[in-house]
Amino acid sequence: MRRYIITEGNKRYLIDNRRDLSIYTQIKKLEKKKLSKQDKELVKFIKTQLEKDWRKYLLIKLKKLNKR
Repeated sequence: MRRYIITEGNKRYLIDNRRDLSIYTQIKKLEKKKLSKQDKELVKFIKTQLEKDWRKYLLIKLKKLNKR
């Protein structure tokens, strides 16, 4: 599979393999559904893992958890 970059607004998502494409497809399906606030946050976080600089979002999430 070739490497693809999907652009949504100012975000760019790297699709390197079939698993990445499957993740992106599942995310798009979930975004269309009515989800709880927690589920929406989780889907949004999972989507960040397809970005080139995905570690930035892990640090943000970890800092939030440490503040609790």
